[in-house]
Amino acid sequence: MSQLILKILEALREDIHVLPKDHIREAANEKPENLDVLFDIGIECAQNNRLEQAFCIFNELALFKKGDPRIFYNLGLISSLMNEHQQALKFYEFAQNLDPLDPAIPINSGASLNELKQYEKAIASLNRAIALNPNIAEAWSNKGTALNELKRYEEALSNYDKALTLNPQHVEAWSNKGVSYAELRRYEEALAHYDKALELNPQYVEAWSNKGTVLSELKLYEAAAKSFHQALILNPDLPSGKGILLHAKMLACDWQGVDALYQSICQDITENKKSADPFGFQGICGDEYLLQKCAEIFSHNKFPSSPQFKFERLKRDGGKIRIGYLCGEFREQATAILMTEVWELHDKSQFEILAFDNGWDDKSLRRKRIEKAFNEFIDISRLSDDEAASLIADKKIDILVNLNGFFGKPRQGIFAKKPSPIQVNYLGFPGTIGSTYMDYLIADKVVIPEESRQYYTEKIVHLPHCYQANDSKRQIDGRSYAKKEFGLPEEGFVFCCFNNSYKILPQMFDIWMRLLRALPTSVLWLIEDNPDATRHLKQEAQARGVDAARIIFAKRVPLSEHLGRHQCADLFLDTLPYNAHTTASDALWAGLPVLTCTGTSFAGRVATSMLTALDLPELISANIAEYESLAYQLASQPEKLQQIKAKLAKNRLNSPLFNTNLMAKDLEGAYLAMYKRFQEGSPPEYINLN
Repeated sequence: MSQLILKILEALREDIHVLPKDHIREAANEKPENLDVLFDIGIECAQNNRLEQAFCIFNELALFKKGDPRIFYNLGLISSLMNEHQQALKFYEFAQNLDPLDPAIPINSGASLNELKQYEKAIASLNRAIALNPNIAEAWSNKGTALNELKRYEEALSNYDKALTLNPQHVEAWSNKGVSYAELRRYEEALAHYDKALELNPQYVEAWSNKGTVLSELKLYEAAAKSFHQALILNPDLPSGKGILLHAKMLACDWQGVDALYQSICQDITENKKSADPFGFQGICGDEYLLQKCAEIFSHNKFPSSPQFKFERLKRDGGKIRIGYLCGEFREQATAILMTEVWELHDKSQFEILAFDNGWDDKSLRRKRIEKAFNEFIDISRLSDDEAASLIADKKIDILVNLNGFFGKPRQGIFAKKPSPIQVNYLGFPGTIGSTYMDYLIADKVVIPEESRQYYTEKIVHLPHCYQANDSKRQIDGRSYAKKEFGLPEEGFVFCCFNNSYKILPQMFDIWMRLLRALPTSVLWLIEDNPDATRHLKQEAQARGVDAARIIFAKRVPLSEHLGRHQCADLFLDTLPYNAHTTASDALWAGLPVLTCTGTSFAGRVATSMLTALDLPELISANIAEYESLAYQLASQPEKLQQIKAKLAKNRLNSPLFNTNLMAKDLEGAYLAMYKRFQEGSPPEYINLN
């Protein structure tokens, strides 16, 4: 073997970062056979994940073998492994020009285009590969991935079937076919495909993570947590992995190990690591700095700003302002329940309102109300982000309202393309999106006080009253409910909390159990969210010296019945760091007092905002100790609680909170202020409508 080759090998072994360009050139010039040896060394470096060294070797070889497509193909592969996909495409193009008949080149080019989210181009590249050789499973599988991203799920399934016919052991095709089924809400079929992928490769991280997601959709949170945990074992740096695991455990009320997991996530976020998604993290974190940083990291990595439209100053004479509401929950769901009457009351002489629906029609009466309220109702659920963004731009939407943020069925990728000159974060996610393509966040001075504005990337719009909309047409079942219908005792105080299970933290549960021990005839009435949470909460009560039978669970029922049964409770106990939002509104609308503790983030100050709008400061506590003390007082002093109930009954219909007409006008005032600034050519800025 050449002495120069030996020097290169020695240098590579001694330092994984060394790039011996001069030696490589000398060896290449020394004799032709050295070129083949260097090629093999480059392949070996790539296989051992020494990518910079592999790239250096092939880059030097390209100077000597400009007509060898294998050199440029490997430069493309190595670039893609280094996540340099634009660079990879250039090398694949060189390789394809030199060898237009090799299907591997357009297959890998398609994979890089998928990574760059250029899905139509990926499909074109993969179609070229299939035309060259229709018997390569990877081409069909990669095409399925692109079709999945374009929401063409049935076509994706067909391509995955073709891949699996060619190669029944193709793990990625099994797993990604499961993704198609999950998107079609065919969850059992999705699970079966993830399990098949894991049978073939138990180390396949994506299948474990995808399985956890589907188990969560089925409310099997304990099983979901196990899947997420396994994914993290295999890849401790799985993006958002720790946060997803933590949220699944909180949904199951499985609190073992959550403190350590939470502290680990906080540390990761301070180090700019992709450790949690903002929605799940918000359920356990009250630190506005960390919440903002989490949102910024998540948005930057998953939905980076990619504006594709240009807008000149709006100069319409007498034209209506076009408001687009984008949401995945235009149905019998909390966000829509709050907003329905606002949409009905919008001033149609000034505004045209359009709905961009990323969800589905649940055939409910509310859905019919919602569709009737809008000037135009457009289904975007099967449109790609590019298609939906182009549609919104074509509709000349002046203000596009994001009613999801990171909650529910979001379409953050559409907002990243900036299809509207003014983009607004409102209601669905009580926090910052963390990206500059969102211009405004609608709030009030309680949920985001002046000193907290720095922790929100958007410019804040302060409404004069509570930021939360409400539907004053919510029907309350007027029949008289008996406590025994719900397993509640006829005598004794009924504390309740109908919040989602992930909002119940051990510290709050400790307080609730101390209250039950101090008041022996009292009970705690919770919503029955999922069997895992029910079981764990009963166990946690028992561990705190409280008979598990005193924790009573209410099944989910239609809204009017749910509102009606509030008459069987005496006091709603709020949660921290994430308050009751729609659930607090429901309780107050039904006449049930809500005791809250003012938190340290937007999500933790919502109930305080509602009670302030109702002029009920006696239900707002400043700290946990005061919260516990006040809960005990109200439970043991019935006359004091009765006075508060009477005041709530009096204020309920005369306060801003449930004055939907006033809320519609406040929102319109915010939209007009945003619109005026844009017309004037002024950038988004803080707007105070107080």
